[in-house]
Amino acid sequence: MEEFLQVGVITATHGIHGEVKVFPTTDDPKRFKKLKKVLLDTGREKLELEVEGVKFFKNMVILKFKEYNDINQIEKYRKCPLLVTREHAVKLKKNEYFIADLIGLKVYTEDDAFLGTLDDVIQTGANDVYQVVTEEGKEILIPAIRQCILEVDVEEGRMKVHLLEGLV
Repeated sequence: MEEFLQVGVITATHGIHGEVKVFPTTDDPKRFKKLKKVLLDTGREKLELEVEGVKFFKNMVILKFKEYNDINQIEKYRKCPLLVTREHAVKLKKNEYFIADLIGLKVYTEDDAFLGTLDDVIQTGANDVYQVVTEEGKEILIPAIRQCILEVDVEEGRMKVHLLEGLV
């Protein structure tokens, strides 16, 4: 399982006082209101930053970090991801999983035949769709609904599925 979970990506600066525009990569952008700290992944290191202010503008979140008060200090972090530790992540309900934990799961049919590896989760609005890539490189799309997803075991790295007629 991933140790850190991405909640957003810095897209641009906002104003001259060190604020940044963040594209949220979380299901609930309002969660930024409750965030006290985030980790800025610079590619070389992870810097812990204290969230001082949160505003919302269109589909973006405007963040102010206590450590930065000038546009020139923060500008170099454009395109850098913002992460949280698993302990600061949103609490999941039963049968809910972080996408980062699902990617890479080995997928088996209900007969325990190896189907492939979960490669991507496509969010459609109605329900997610799991993209599974077979050993031959073929893509299979499986709707993330109870009739199809029989069992998910993130610790074991396995998923058991029922293939509806016409999916393969």
